Amino acid sequence: MSATTYAQNGVLTGTISASGNPLAYASVSLRGTSYGCTTDQYGIFKLAGIKPGEYVMVCSSIGYFAKHIRVKISGDTVIQNAELQEGSSKLSEVIVTGVSRATELRSNPVPIAVITRKEIQQIINTNIIDAITKGVPGVTAVTTGPNISKPFIRGLGYNRVLTLYDGIRQEGQQWGDEHGIEVDQYAMARAEVIKGPASLTYGSDALAGVINLIPYVPAGENGKLSGDWTTEYHTNNGLIASSLGLAYKKNDWKYAFRATGKTAHNYYNKVDGYVYNTAYQENIFSGMARIDKPWGYSQFSAAAYNNKQEIPDGSRDSLTRRFTVQVAEGANDDIKNRPFAPVKWLTSYGITPLHQHIQHYRIYNKTEIKAGSGIFSTSLGWQQSVRREYNHPTQPEQPGLYVTLNTINYDFRYSPQVWHGWETSFGVNGIYQNNASKDATDFPIPDYGLFDIGAFAFAKKTFGRVDISGGIRYDTRHINWDDFYVGLNPTNGFEQKVSASDRAGKLQFPAFSHNYYGISGSLGCTYNISERVLLKANIARGYRAPNITEIGSNGLDPGAHIVYLGNRNFKPEFSLQKDLGFIAYLKDADLALEVFNNNIENYIYQSRLNDENGNPVIIVPGNTTYQYQQSKARLYGAEFTFNLHPQSTKWVEFDNSLAYVIGLNKNQKLIEQSNGAAKYVPFIPPFHWQSDLKFKWNASLGWFSKFWLRTGLDFFAAQNRFYALNDTETPTPGYTLAHAGVGSTIKRKSGKPIFELFIQADNLFDVAYQSNLNRLKYFEYYTASPNGRSGIYNMGRNVSFKVVFTL
Repeated sequence: MSATTYAQNGVLTGTISASGNPLAYASVSLRGTSYGCTTDQYGIFKLAGIKPGEYVMVCSSIGYFAKHIRVKISGDTVIQNAELQEGSSKLSEVIVTGVSRATELRSNPVPIAVITRKEIQQIINTNIIDAITKGVPGVTAVTTGPNISKPFIRGLGYNRVLTLYDGIRQEGQQWGDEHGIEVDQYAMARAEVIKGPASLTYGSDALAGVINLIPYVPAGENGKLSGDWTTEYHTNNGLIASSLGLAYKKNDWKYAFRATGKTAHNYYNKVDGYVYNTAYQENIFSGMARIDKPWGYSQFSAAAYNNKQEIPDGSRDSLTRRFTVQVAEGANDDIKNRPFAPVKWLTSYGITPLHQHIQHYRIYNKTEIKAGSGIFSTSLGWQQSVRREYNHPTQPEQPGLYVTLNTINYDFRYSPQVWHGWETSFGVNGIYQNNASKDATDFPIPDYGLFDIGAFAFAKKTFGRVDISGGIRYDTRHINWDDFYVGLNPTNGFEQKVSASDRAGKLQFPAFSHNYYGISGSLGCTYNISERVLLKANIARGYRAPNITEIGSNGLDPGAHIVYLGNRNFKPEFSLQKDLGFIAYLKDADLALEVFNNNIENYIYQSRLNDENGNPVIIVPGNTTYQYQQSKARLYGAEFTFNLHPQSTKWVEFDNSLAYVIGLNKNQKLIEQSNGAAKYVPFIPPFHWQSDLKFKWNASLGWFSKFWLRTGLDFFAAQNRFYALNDTETPTPGYTLAHAGVGSTIKRKSGKPIFELFIQADNLFDVAYQSNLNRLKYFEYYTASPNGRSGIYNMGRNVSFKVVFTL
């Protein structure tokens, strides 16, 4: 009977083409259903087993405008061809982040941006977050040297920005200032960025937004090994990087493997010279196996990340401003009379004894099953983050911080058959994790356990020109730890974790157990004025439970050179954000204006701690003390994008973007007591204007083809709206950075590409500047210096060379 029923269903087939030529690997789907496929190398597609009825066939491919065609399916075979028009519009791009089903960017009312692999390659960078900050307005990063960048979205960061790797939430102890994102920048196919609360589908830690890093898998021909090899060199810090990716496809199976290695010495600027202890080494291995069947797909992936990153502390001679080296500890360490860092160390690729060693392991499975006309999807993963921070010069093999974080990720979702035009999705997801200190001497946080679970419902429907979507979610998070005692280690003279029965031990972290709850949701609509012009509006309530350092910290984090003091009475954060957007992808220009207003209850932030006489509280010599605070806050601002690409002169593009945000502290009592010093919240980026002029020539000239040239400016205004209480932050002068780059495809006489070449110069005029989001700005031991400069400056001029071979 089932075979007879299947035979009565219909078949849809045809050819997708562009400019009269077959279009391989184009996507074909029936809107609102689980029916979908990609075209073969001849542009042919085939969808079978379709229930009779009327559908909208959606044909799309990156670089082309999507096409919507109404088709009527009966029990016979229906032939429907489609011709796609080439275009640069991103409105037709398919996104997978924050939606129930893969959907077009245009229909999502939540502000979301996409940066492609091509854009990531052309924006040469030292890590993937830097590439995103240069390509997406409204996204910035708090940095600690050239290889540690923590993403901020519209002035909010740390655990408020949820980073995903292939849809799996990244858990690598994001609570620390000096902790980066442990992923392979060369392995990315694209990045999707949600700007605003995304707690609806992801729960806590997505209050500011989501960055979903989607790995790259070369398509390749069946039965043939394919891949790419990238090699890169930077002149400023001598960065040498190489990455090899291989892929193999055999019928229903796909396999992929990538190995990446990077090494760099200290970076340079004309104020500080070579900045001592900013070198790093990084090695990453990843692999994937995937099977695609008519019932759906299942994918197994694994990755191993290994990084050694030096720890700068900013100590230097008061007169010459040369960097110095810590060689003693405690009372024997005369900070103002340390020896100079040897010149040969400054350009050495070796790692000094004072460094952090980060290892991150990831194994996960993603499975999608077509259940009738619905889709059931699961994501299960395990991660382990091992972090050691070595800060004892007299005992270099003894880590100061040594913690291991184990996390289990789970996500179950079901999207039933479209009912009267309503697309719905229901899901349950969360994490289970535990963190344990090992053979350490410093204990900034206790050993803890955490269990997080949330359930959500999402719905979407189109009413003529209006797309409406929204949903609701409920979350609960339990966090607990036992009494944590610290006592003297007679072997090395430092502290160690001891049992409660040790009479000489002191109770550093009293036991704690608490449940946090939150309701979040969103409602938004997109009005399609035309195929190319849209109006968007969205209101969302976000939720975030306090993280471990905010409620539990009570000790030195040696890598950050900060003693953190938490507050176990903190309440969860709740935000209410309103977004309005106007988007127009016209024939000759792109326009986008997004404005937002975000009110946050129970906002948590860091504040430098002073005593009653106004002097900094020093608990550990040479390290600053910060205490977490909580109050109401308001953040508002806008982003504007104007890209000019005249069809009459396709060889030129002129791209511009502006981003502006203000963060206000709403604790009026504190503002009055501090005479206005606490008016603003910390880590707010200044006004930023970015402009790029690009020229492209598709004609071939000998070995060269697809030649392009670009130049541009990054203007950062002075930041005078900062959290000034206790000198937590200081004003930052404005600056302008120039950059330029060229690129081309090098090909054989036969026309087959050999490799792509990219050359880029950043900070072209070698400007001496400090970003207000650069933590090294505050690494200073003196109240004054001979040259009037305080803290450490950002990287000077850097010329980058990158070559990408297609195998």
